[in-house]
Amino acid sequence: MSTLVASSGLAWLDELGPQRIRPGLSRARALLASLGNPQSSFVSILIAGTNGKGSTAATISALLAAGGVRAGLYTSPHLVSVTERIRIGDVDVPRETLDDVLGVVARLAAPGLRGPTYFEALTVAAFELFRRARIAVGVVEVGIGGRLDATNVLTPDISIVTNVAADHLDVLGPAVEDVAREKAGIFRKGQPALVGVTGTADGPRAVLHAEARRTGARLVEIPPLEAVGATCPLQGAHQRQNLALALAAACAAAPLDEGAVARGLASVRWLGRLQTLERPGARPLLLDGAHNPPGASALAAHLDVAGLSGHVDLLFGGMADKDLPAVFAPLAARARRIVLVAPVSPRAETPETLRVRVGRPELETARSVAEGLARLEEAGGDGPVLVAGSLYLVGEVLRLRSRP
Repeated sequence: MSTLVASSGLAWLDELGPQRIRPGLSRARALLASLGNPQSSFVSILIAGTNGKGSTAATISALLAAGGVRAGLYTSPHLVSVTERIRIGDVDVPRETLDDVLGVVARLAAPGLRGPTYFEALTVAAFELFRRARIAVGVVEVGIGGRLDATNVLTPDISIVTNVAADHLDVLGPAVEDVAREKAGIFRKGQPALVGVTGTADGPRAVLHAEARRTGARLVEIPPLEAVGATCPLQGAHQRQNLALALAAACAAAPLDEGAVARGLASVRWLGRLQTLERPGARPLLLDGAHNPPGASALAAHLDVAGLSGHVDLLFGGMADKDLPAVFAPLAARARRIVLVAPVSPRAETPETLRVRVGRPELETARSVAEGLARLEEAGGDGPVLVAGSLYLVGEVLRLRSRP
């Protein structure tokens, strides 16, 4: 295939552009059928949840790889490059390879509103890449919800719901019990459905149990680990639940001895979640994609435990459709200086509107993420600059600070 034709795959994906969610499985199913249903060529583990599903997925993939299992990983969104979304083993898919497969998907796709969304196109491409790589197990993170998410074209051998909280209520709600019902849409008859004990209130938990009974899935509640071992690079007490789910799922998919578990945990790679970024001559950055109230609470708890409360400066921005005041409050209470910014996204809240929404008209704003970050990095302080409020914001900072 020529370079011109190959490059058209990613160009076509970009042309699909950011758009509102279009729930439904028909478009992805039609494309996969045209490709010979590559999603049927591997054992699959499908992970839903309000928070922690990406961390859980990345940990399962690392554990399986350490145990000698050829695994593929599909997550979203990406932080710096779209190639982050698809891994074979511990390697992100090469850009040229993704170009090629997306070019095939583009030629099969219907045009306009009948065609796939950006997320659906990548989901189909990921499953075709998994087949071409002859993976044994695909570890797949749900995009939003579960029942009508494009990833639910799979027939998962293991389903996971990390937790359920009030997020994306405009699509999944109106009540948190409705969110739970949508996430339980990934359960399958006769197959294990692993559910995290923490982070889910009694009402949504009852819905998960009821849906498991209705579908015939074998629901198993997984308690968090008592402690997170020093071999795991993922920080935060909230990771105890994610790690417990990952261990349970990985051990159900393949036999893993203690050595494989230790190697797997030590090799987990997951950017932008309590990630510390050191740069010579500049203050360290603490990057976390907390973008909803439970995520912000977990981040605030980590700041307390790590002795960073009152010592961080906060660069904050997020999407207008999020509950930004509830995300902002626990972080602002632990920050000295705060600068509000808008990530590069059509959904981003403007800093001026954000000041009004959080009830802090005196707060600093910056015209760009780069300007706000530079101000805080140049300021004196005995703690890091905390970047939080959106994964888009974290990704933009990573791009800025990865440049020479």
